[in-house]
Amino acid sequence: MTAPAAVAGPLAAVLAKSATSGRAAEQLTAHLEATLRAAIRLRERVGRIEVAEDVLASHFWPAVELSALCHDGGKLPRGFQQMVRGRSRAWGERHEVVSLGFLDSLVPDSRLRRWVAAGVATHHRPLTGSSGRDLRLLYADLTVAELAARIGPVDDQAVGALQAWLHATAAMAGLPTTARPAAGGLLGAGDLVSHAHETLNSLLRQWDRRVDRDQGLAAVLLQGAVTLSDHLASAHGTLHTRQPLDHRFRPVLERQMADHGRMLREHQIRAAAASGDLLLRAPTGSGKTEAVLLWAARQVGEIAEGTGGAPRVFFTLPYLASINAMAHRLGELLGDQELVGVAHSRAASYHLAAAIRSADGHGDQSAADTEEVDPCRADEAAKALSRAAATKLFRESVRVGTPYQLLRGALAGPAHSSLLVDAANSVFILDELHAYDPRRLGYLLAAVRLWKRLGGRIAVVSATLPEPLADLFRDGLGARPEVVDTPDLGLPARHRLQIRAHHLTDPSAQEEIRRRIGHGESVLVVANNVAHALALFDDLAPHARARHGDDSAFLLHSRFTRADRDRIERSILARFGSTAEHRPGLLIATQVCEVSLDLDLDVLFTAAAPLEALLQRFGRVNRVGSRPPADVIVHAPNWTRRRGQAGEFADGVYLREPVEAAWHHLMAHHGSLISEAHGTRWLNAIYATAWGASWREEVEDHRDAFERALLGFQRPFADRSHLTETFDELFDGTEAVLEQDLDAYAEALAQGTGAQGRLLADNFLIPMPAWTAKLTRYEKSLNVRVIKGDYHPDRGLLAVHGEHRDTYRPGEVL
Repeated sequence: MTAPAAVAGPLAAVLAKSATSGRAAEQLTAHLEATLRAAIRLRERVGRIEVAEDVLASHFWPAVELSALCHDGGKLPRGFQQMVRGRSRAWGERHEVVSLGFLDSLVPDSRLRRWVAAGVATHHRPLTGSSGRDLRLLYADLTVAELAARIGPVDDQAVGALQAWLHATAAMAGLPTTARPAAGGLLGAGDLVSHAHETLNSLLRQWDRRVDRDQGLAAVLLQGAVTLSDHLASAHGTLHTRQPLDHRFRPVLERQMADHGRMLREHQIRAAAASGDLLLRAPTGSGKTEAVLLWAARQVGEIAEGTGGAPRVFFTLPYLASINAMAHRLGELLGDQELVGVAHSRAASYHLAAAIRSADGHGDQSAADTEEVDPCRADEAAKALSRAAATKLFRESVRVGTPYQLLRGALAGPAHSSLLVDAANSVFILDELHAYDPRRLGYLLAAVRLWKRLGGRIAVVSATLPEPLADLFRDGLGARPEVVDTPDLGLPARHRLQIRAHHLTDPSAQEEIRRRIGHGESVLVVANNVAHALALFDDLAPHARARHGDDSAFLLHSRFTRADRDRIERSILARFGSTAEHRPGLLIATQVCEVSLDLDLDVLFTAAAPLEALLQRFGRVNRVGSRPPADVIVHAPNWTRRRGQAGEFADGVYLREPVEAAWHHLMAHHGSLISEAHGTRWLNAIYATAWGASWREEVEDHRDAFERALLGFQRPFADRSHLTETFDELFDGTEAVLEQDLDAYAEALAQGTGAQGRLLADNFLIPMPAWTAKLTRYEKSLNVRVIKGDYHPDRGLLAVHGEHRDTYRPGEVL
């Protein structure tokens, strides 16, 4: 696209954006041109989206680009111009409605024009809805005269000049448009309002009915592409249009492996040769990450050839810590951390922690260090926010995150439809599916079906993937995936299974743990709830510290402040990480250790749990198989009730049926050497029970319900904002600051401007599930929830003091 001549005359003083502290005011034509360029760049990256092109008769991207060019043309009215210059209060009208007035004279194809109108009208607000924000409520009952009165004065010369500029710019971009109008055929203010009125009412009639699923999906993709182009232009952002995971990746990986005396294994070669979806089973230590990345590189090349785009690669995991570790690992494999985006709710915190660790030389911090806010961190916070903001604009073509971030695309609308267009023609790697409960797993499987419709290719990766879960995955694909099961690699057995008939908190269990600590071993103890973890820590930590030093015993669970958890995890990795010098000591943890940390200890004592969870716990000891088989000792379950819920639960956490099934299988193999192959066989047997059939039915019900409710897009431009809060509660939970930390939180907020200060203050937040909001009070001045609680930097949240029955006690499920 060749840039048009410099704008002068009546358009020279017309603005699209106000001046800010760091940026000058932006001319309207400059913003429109930047948005068009962003749309062209987006088209080059995404490529041809088959479902959208089928619906729009191969005019999807022309519709996007014309919408981008015209989207803010309605900012001409005097009321808007005075507002953007700070000379008046809010204008109160919607500029996108006025923008519709240019389309009749610009786009000759009536069918294409209707789609362009939809893209222009919906880039900020829904067409219909019940929240009071939709365009139908605001404008549907107005006459032309009433609409003109609401919009206010518009300069006739500016209207004609912008019309001529739009025609010229569209022609230079090669877009399907009418001939440039002669001077006598230019629009005036009255024509603009009249055309806008007619086009808006036509849109409202057209979309005030249900549409088929392909038309609805094409509509939200159009909306997402226009919205993303606008955001990119406003932020002066850029998109990476090169995918580092392509045909160049395999030679680089083979050189890196050769430098360490290794070469590709059979399952890695098979994965690299697979075309289409993949199901990969590979044990820990076999190189499954490299295998699936080699598969992804093959798919990137094939999708690019078929669509003309640069496919994105999404690597999804369920836990933040494992996401952060994978992002760092991918950055090392690709040779550049800047190529990898981190997409989760605390992405900015991840970048800040990485910057601080780098600046500190990866040094440790004491608990006291986290009590004070270092003003020098404001610069790191600004950089971290910049990285996180870039990922929100979908800059990087490789991204690691939770599936939740991608599932938000189901909410569609101006806020979320960009997620869908960014996901089109992409490669998805789904790891650790065992970690999702039936509802979340069902939602994820529904999303898999959508990603396939959008031209995606999917891989599921697991050390132990039971056949019922593999079958659910196959059902979602609509085609048979390539199955790569790792052959016998000759790896030594890493674990010896031991069963104890008493509970983990029994005195005899504690005595056995003390003996193993006394023998100079590194001991991992995994409890199912915080109360048990705390009790065991209080009893066993003094013994470990007396034998091996004050820095030899650690407690880890999910109810620490961010700063304390980061400090504790770094200390744990320094002592028990798979690459650390082997040292004795004690780590007592809850489920948070299952996949979040790369640990390698000598022996495991664990409470009974579902088999998937136990297998992950087993993987934290003798991780790389460099020592003789390590004992993994499983203790008998203890059945209790949960407040307000039917049935019995192991330690108040896990439903009885899957835990009991796992326990019976483990008892039959007491004393045996075990591998991941045993785990897969046992899981298949457990899922073949009546409980397994019930589990599958529950997953399928949630999958189908999510698909019906959110992925049909039968009313694509209706308001969906009412779903956002429910969606966030399902996945995100809430966070709160301790009342005693409130002053420090406020001080941290003051260390930086706006989001910088909030990022620094986040170190004082404790994650909690959504239901615990009733235990908090909301501090409006600081925009944060506050709890009265007992807390210790090395023991975490011990209690939350609510009213009567709402008081939280350790051991209740948080």
